Amino acid sequence: MEEKQENQQNPSSDAQPSEIERLKKENDDYLDGWKRAKADFINYKKDETKRFETVLKYANETIIRELISVLDSFDLAIQSLGADDKTEKGIYLIRTQLEDVLKRYGLERISVSVGQKFDPSIHDAITVVESDQPSGTVAEEVERGYMMNGKLIRAARVKVVK
Repeated sequence: MEEKQENQQNPSSDAQPSEIERLKKENDDYLDGWKRAKADFINYKKDETKRFETVLKYANETIIRELISVLDSFDLAIQSLGADDKTEKGIYLIRTQLEDVLKRYGLERISVSVGQKFDPSIHDAITVVESDQPSGTVAEEVERGYMMNGKLIRAARVKVVK
């Protein structure tokens, strides 16, 4: 009778050693699967956070592209004025204010100087001109180029020395 009570209290003593090993292996497999799923989910959350940040970073790109043409119009207006200093100053101040707002949203002007080596990744050659400058350099900037948060959104349009 004591043997029966001992068997009832310790049910694993009835199980075969191979059955115990099988159950332990099955338990380990489930635990490993759970750990992999948890790691996959953590990685997924990180990837989605990065994707969301990228979407937010460039969400304003379309409107900023359109506002760049407004900056160009301001430049043309400033060039066409000449006699009235007050009007030119006012237009220039409005243009600067608009440019400052766009800078806060990540817009950066591409710096172009005469004699700079032509770089097709940021320059768009619109014509080739004769000059005493070295061949393959920028002769003149025709239209400003811009980057937004490190991404090119409009190449600088330049004339290149032949």
